[in-house]
Amino acid sequence: MTEQLRLMAVHAHPDDESSKGAATMAKYVSEGVDVLVVTCTGGERGSILNPKLQGDAYIEENIHEVRKKEMDEAREILGVKQEWLGFVDSGLPEGDPLPPLPEGCFALEDEEKAAGRLVRSIRAFRPQVVTTYDENGGYPHPDHIMTHKITMIAFDGASDTETFPESEFGTAWQPQKLYYNQGFNRPRTVALHEALLARGLESPYGEWLKRWKEFERDERTLTTHVPCADFFEIRDKALIAHATQIDPDGGWFRVPMDIQKEVWPTEEYELAKSLVDTSLPESDLFAGIRDNA
Repeated sequence: MTEQLRLMAVHAHPDDESSKGAATMAKYVSEGVDVLVVTCTGGERGSILNPKLQGDAYIEENIHEVRKKEMDEAREILGVKQEWLGFVDSGLPEGDPLPPLPEGCFALEDEEKAAGRLVRSIRAFRPQVVTTYDENGGYPHPDHIMTHKITMIAFDGASDTETFPESEFGTAWQPQKLYYNQGFNRPRTVALHEALLARGLESPYGEWLKRWKEFERDERTLTTHVPCADFFEIRDKALIAHATQIDPDGGWFRVPMDIQKEVWPTEEYELAKSLVDTSLPESDLFAGIRDNA
């Protein structure tokens, strides 16, 4: 290769990078790929989801700084670079009807203006591959949906010098491939569920599968399966680093590691845009790029 391979993963909050595609990133880091996580918000309005830390006054009063330190630790574990876009967490509205989003939050930003920050990052880092969420956000959190929107604009806008002049946004660059994270897919869930039951073990996915149609959209096309089982432990370690968000005794970790590696040793993606020729299905996010890098 005559040029460094670079992967950019665009996420909404600190912890998203460790629950979506983390083993893939660790695998590519081990191969010498330059990996940058772009985190759109600071997670300021995130709830404390780990019951062991709920009620901690210091964490409640300093959640932004606490989550920043958690991100620093996860970044070191994964071996990636990371930068903040600096938007304010929108929170997850609950109720019927849903309350309005808070003024000044990420999801209420002007989409093109917000995308300009990501254009700067893309032009500075020059990734060949970008990953983010699909149009549903992976799940319908307003920040995840906004992350999708600005990434779609920035993927094309990074080479558009009329909309985003080089004098303000840096030298133009065009990424070659854009993927949606699809790690929470039904085939994987069914395979792990059935494998646990076949071994006489309790599955955490029974209720998920019963309710799948309630909280999931139509089946997605899984174009790319990246083998990364050797990095599942690193993925879990990075996820546990987000201590306010993850209970180490919770459902994330109920499937024994040996079963995960045997039954479903990959992470999945949906190829959304490609400017290079590639054959589907793929096993490499850089398929079609490596030979020309």
